[in-house]
Amino acid sequence: MASVRDHLDSAAVDSRPTVADLQGDNPYTQAARKHWLDKAGQVKVRPEVLKSELWDVLDAEGFPFRSLLVLESLQILESYLWPGYTEDSSNYHVLLIVLIVNVKKRENLPIWDSFSLKPADFSSLFRRILSMNLDLSLLVHLRTHLLSFVISAFQSLDNGLVRKECAPLVSIAIWHNLHNDKVRSQRLDRHELLKKAWRASRKRYDTADDTVKARLRFERAWLCSMIVNFFDHLYGASDHHRDDILYCERFLEFLTDLESQLPTRRYVNTLVGDLNLISVVRRSPMFDEEGNALLRDMHSLLYHFVSFPMDDYTGRQQSRSESIEDHFKSLARLQRIGLKRFNSKLTIMALANYASIDKRDDLDGHLSSLTDAELTELCKLLDFRTAYPTSSKVRVDRAFLKEVLLSAHERRQTFQESVQSLSVRPTESTLFEPTLLRNESYSGSRPLAIPKLNLQYLTIGDFLWRSFILQRCETFFEIRKDIATAVRKVQPRLNPARGGTTFDGFSKMALPVPKPAMLEVFPPKVGQTRPAAVRAELSLDLGRLSEAVRREWDALRPDDVIFLLSVESPGDTSRTSNGHVPLLSPTDLGLKHLRLAEVVRLCDHEGRQLRHFREEGEVNGQGYGPRSTIRKLQVNLDTAAYQSDTERTANGKPDVYQTINLIVRRRSRENNFKPVLESMRSLALSNVPAPSWLEEVFLGFGDPSSATYTRLPNRLKTVDFRDTFLDWEHLVESFPGRIVRPATDDRPVIDPPYVLNVSAAEAPTQSTKVSGKRRRDGTEPAASSQTTVTVSTYQPPNLGPYATDAPRKNLVRFTPAQTEAIVSGTQPGLTVIVGPPGTGKTDVATQIINNLYHNFPEQRTLLVAHSNQALNQLFRKIIALDIDERHLLRLGHGEEELDTEASYSKHGRVESFLENRERFLADVDRLAVNFKAPGAHGNSCETAGYFDSVYVKPAWAKFKDVLEAPHPTAAAIAEAFPFHTYFSNAPQPLFPPEASSSVASEIANGCYRHIRKIFAELDDIRPFEILRTGRDKANYLLIKEARIIAMTSTHAAMRRQEIADLGFHYDNIVMEEAAQITEIETFIPMALQKPKDGRLPLQRVVLCGDHLQNSPIVQNLAFRQYANLEQSLFLRLIRLGVPSIKLDQQGRARPSIADLYRWRYTALADLPTIRNDPAFQRANAGFRYEYQFVNVDDYKGAGEVEPTPHFIQNLGEAEYAVAIYQYMRLLGYPARSISILAMYAGQRALIKDVLGHRCAKNALFGLPKTVTTVDRYQGEQNDYVILSLTRTSRIGYLRDIRRLTVALSRARLGLYILGRREVFASCHELKGAFDHLFTRSDRLQLSTGEVFPTARSIGDEVDATEMEGVEHLGQYVYEMTQARMAALSGANGEADNTRAGHVSPMAEEGPADDDVDGADDAEEGDAVDE
Repeated sequence: MASVRDHLDSAAVDSRPTVADLQGDNPYTQAARKHWLDKAGQVKVRPEVLKSELWDVLDAEGFPFRSLLVLESLQILESYLWPGYTEDSSNYHVLLIVLIVNVKKRENLPIWDSFSLKPADFSSLFRRILSMNLDLSLLVHLRTHLLSFVISAFQSLDNGLVRKECAPLVSIAIWHNLHNDKVRSQRLDRHELLKKAWRASRKRYDTADDTVKARLRFERAWLCSMIVNFFDHLYGASDHHRDDILYCERFLEFLTDLESQLPTRRYVNTLVGDLNLISVVRRSPMFDEEGNALLRDMHSLLYHFVSFPMDDYTGRQQSRSESIEDHFKSLARLQRIGLKRFNSKLTIMALANYASIDKRDDLDGHLSSLTDAELTELCKLLDFRTAYPTSSKVRVDRAFLKEVLLSAHERRQTFQESVQSLSVRPTESTLFEPTLLRNESYSGSRPLAIPKLNLQYLTIGDFLWRSFILQRCETFFEIRKDIATAVRKVQPRLNPARGGTTFDGFSKMALPVPKPAMLEVFPPKVGQTRPAAVRAELSLDLGRLSEAVRREWDALRPDDVIFLLSVESPGDTSRTSNGHVPLLSPTDLGLKHLRLAEVVRLCDHEGRQLRHFREEGEVNGQGYGPRSTIRKLQVNLDTAAYQSDTERTANGKPDVYQTINLIVRRRSRENNFKPVLESMRSLALSNVPAPSWLEEVFLGFGDPSSATYTRLPNRLKTVDFRDTFLDWEHLVESFPGRIVRPATDDRPVIDPPYVLNVSAAEAPTQSTKVSGKRRRDGTEPAASSQTTVTVSTYQPPNLGPYATDAPRKNLVRFTPAQTEAIVSGTQPGLTVIVGPPGTGKTDVATQIINNLYHNFPEQRTLLVAHSNQALNQLFRKIIALDIDERHLLRLGHGEEELDTEASYSKHGRVESFLENRERFLADVDRLAVNFKAPGAHGNSCETAGYFDSVYVKPAWAKFKDVLEAPHPTAAAIAEAFPFHTYFSNAPQPLFPPEASSSVASEIANGCYRHIRKIFAELDDIRPFEILRTGRDKANYLLIKEARIIAMTSTHAAMRRQEIADLGFHYDNIVMEEAAQITEIETFIPMALQKPKDGRLPLQRVVLCGDHLQNSPIVQNLAFRQYANLEQSLFLRLIRLGVPSIKLDQQGRARPSIADLYRWRYTALADLPTIRNDPAFQRANAGFRYEYQFVNVDDYKGAGEVEPTPHFIQNLGEAEYAVAIYQYMRLLGYPARSISILAMYAGQRALIKDVLGHRCAKNALFGLPKTVTTVDRYQGEQNDYVILSLTRTSRIGYLRDIRRLTVALSRARLGLYILGRREVFASCHELKGAFDHLFTRSDRLQLSTGEVFPTARSIGDEVDATEMEGVEHLGQYVYEMTQARMAALSGANGEADNTRAGHVSPMAEEGPADDDVDGADDAEEGDAVDE
């Protein structure tokens, strides 16, 4: 039988089945049509049919991955294998289920949903799989697949069905396999709860019947038996040696997964240590074989987790001193035993200091004097296992015993030391490390020696270590890809005539340069050996570049990272053709050296610094002559690399910097890796904690609900919800099922604002699942039994007589779910808000911030989002509320895109303070006139303060006596009021004649509040008069004045250390788009301040997002799927069962459009406005349907094409999308109401190109509001969306239902989807949407004779005109255009150039050269279809 591994290793990504494969006459589609496709009733699986028609065919082919993918795509698991499974099913049946589940895992598809309806059968299946793992009669590669199934199960412990089967395999009962009772007793003595768990396990066994006892014996022996079989593969000879290697690699992955999560590690680590597994692997013949580098790397990763410094039971990470102390204790015990039992041979070792014996070579020298028998005795005295079952084939010889002793007593590198040793500045050696290149060629057939982001982490330090390792790998992958693309495009070639390398090609991201000139080498800092800085200068010739590309080079800013390359002609030109072949080494590119540099300044040819780019050719606005195309670029080199290069040159090697001949830049959005990685590394080295109330939930163990406000002791009893509720009816509606009553009985209904007794209103938030975890303290969460909400009110204070003094109020009528989210977010603790499309999670976040701002004036809130677009959208809504703009601050370059009158950047806020200063000082001068006080009182904030103390406060104190007199009249109050002159410009009369004394008193108090605000503002502005530099003023603004600070997660990562060093402090975090932010990018904003008393002083963390939409973008397939780097903290908390609040009413789309994605969410309803608003009741003018899937056939003989890797285009769909847009514009649809979305960056570029030829210069059409990819449009919406699915051969990454959910939920009133029906009709994961779409004709149905807007209602029948294809629609639009032009001008000839059906030459040839460059034009946020 052929090895499955051989085929899986060679499975290319583009081997996924096509539509032809799924509809052809191959054996699998024939079997599917015969046995399960479109079959009604219960499916019966006959073993002989399964073996002859499926298993034997696969076996004869050698189990090719492509064939397994075909079967999976034909829904064999959901429709045939699992429905037909019984306890009597054959082993072939079980193996086919395992193979298909493993295919689903590799394709990142849901696995366990299919099994949930038959839990008893799943338990039976799982037991059989466990037993078959121990069946040595099965071929090794089949047991490898069985093991992969178990690995997938242990990675899915959030699933209760799976957890129930896995948990007994790693319970304390496995300690029965320890080699003696003494070792077990020592372990049990460490914690009293361990003894309790052991006694419970023994009691369960003793009281069980024979059947249960047999099952318990199997469960506690299974893992140990697997490890023994693993030893057999390591040491035993086999005819299928390659399969043995793959099995051993997978088994090391399995053990690493068990060791890297606390619930599975707790007892497993003791068994692994007892079996001396690390030493057994290291001494195996397989370990030392030259071709098994992956096995050795997997061993190193396992060793890292096995020796991680922590308490395996409690999960507490050891400090560095505690870890060292434990290490010294083990050495001391070795010394004591050596001195007592081997005095004649180990005396020197026994008397040596610890530092001289904790290194492997030193300790080996001491142990070499012992005989074999003495080594065995020493191991026994130290409680090490010295005997193994014969079946394991482990050779317990002298070398093995020494390895056991050395591994146990050598000093191990801490995870902090490993992080410190890794550079974040790539060179050609670090960028092309074999381990990194192995990750690049990942196909899923073999494991990888990289950490995974699992459901749980061991400690915060462990989480930071994993995150840094993976982020560094992902960053280096992206850099390597960009460097390779640039080098390939410039086409280096050896030129013998010139004696060097010439470049025959072109890339806008790279420029040939002469060797750099070294300007200055700064001496090392105290305590260091490398230079403090190395300054160099490069000469850039931009003469060959277009104006647009020259602008990009001139936009280089200080601290931007560039790369200096030494390139020669590549040895193998086949690898530089199109990027499909993975790189194996730098020489494949012709890359000799690569050095990182940071921009200091960019100057013109005369050395004058370029600060601004002007189209007129001026620099700095000085207007001196035409600008030269020569640039002088000063850079700081990587000092560590420079020192190494200097030493290399001193040893006779060529000078690296003399060979530099190419400079490469990257887009600024992608080129911030250095500060981000440095922030991650500093966090990993700093032992930064999580907030104490959040730590266990963050790590993934303990009670999932322990961080919610209902479980915290500091929850608030009463909260002022101000304008959250619009009226009493709204308040009552917001708490369904609970009694809402006023605090006093004098009025049954009271007016807002409302103060709620929150303790009475609390109720458990919606849990995403019922947690099966047993709490350590043995208690269960207490359910809320209180059902009454007590409400009080108050009279809002009068803030002044001017219209601008009136507070701005919320106008949103929040739903009960939104109210629950606002209540939870206002309280301390963790709030997780799941917001399906259009459910108003941004409004909820805004109101939470508003409540925090007014209820806790001493607290500060950090607002974080993944993108500038989402952050600005939220910030605009905050500005519209009653929040003083002086307390708002927007950090990062995205502030420039914020469409507001005021600037909220640090510089803009400082300028605003100074502008406000002039206005408030003018008010002080007016007050001086009011009091007829001579002098320059409005000269400065200081003089204004004196004026306040001498004139204003005494005058008010005197007036207050009148207010507090017995029974003052309104007339007396008005007469005594001391500020009549100042308020003479307010609406008059200031005191209405009919006003009562209480009203007059409140008017006077409101006026004084207005005056007090003037002096409060001046008091805040005063530091800006004192501080001199702009930097000091900006920093003061950040750490003292701003109370709501907004930034992207990337900005937080880049500036983390800088912000923390300023003493920045905040109490709350509100995070938008949390499901699109990686875990480390979610954690970093929590650590922008320094800990207080060993803890981060955060009080609230509010996460808003939707895990059923797009996840974080990770380019590398290995890190995305294998390491799970695309996992967000938001998603992990949902998986863990942390209580969440799901917003359940959408107000974006027509109900019929919402039905396309409603099935993805539980009970997603529509807001009443959706059903009542006339805009949602009107039909779309010119269209029969408000939404429709339009089947697009091949256009000009082609469907999808791929001019460069992953740059996928479909000309037919591009032309169709533009034709629909033109048709809508001709009917009168506003261009701003239309967006065109594509699933791929290549298709976006093609649509833009077609629009440029058809519409850009034609006033009838213009351009739509947006043309972009679906990934970049998440969080946005428009009235009408035209969507191009692009794919015609295979479904690609569109099988990820999260992307389709985003695509279908962007439209409010009209959605028109262009695609190939046969591609999507057979996809099981997308059936919920496409079954709905396919109920209508897949030919575009037009309603002729209408203009926008139409009076036709959505349900009215019309006589539709069917478009046969893109040519038909193009001709129809052309005729409409001609008629419109004739009507406008009376001359048909003027419309000749507007024909829509005509394909421009550029469209025929493909997009322009710049757009074909997939690597250069792919934007951040666009996923790559691997």
